[in-house]
Amino acid sequence: MASKDSNGTELDDGDSVQVIKDLKVKGTSSSLKRGTIYKNIRLTNKDEEIECGKGKSTIVLKTCFLKKV
Repeated sequence: MASKDSNGTELDDGDSVQVIKDLKVKGTSSSLKRGTIYKNIRLTNKDEEIECGKGKSTIVLKTCFLKKV
């Protein structure tokens, strides 16, 4: 099964995605704002999760909160 965004569009390595909802980041006091775009995503072995870079760190996001740009 392939990774799909909130609209059902298939995601591939290197795609750009946009956050569709404000999200709190576990373990920190920061949050991800709606409309934030992440480029060059990487697919994980779980269909409902992707990895993307945020500065020098990497975060894992659920695909149900993303849409392909």
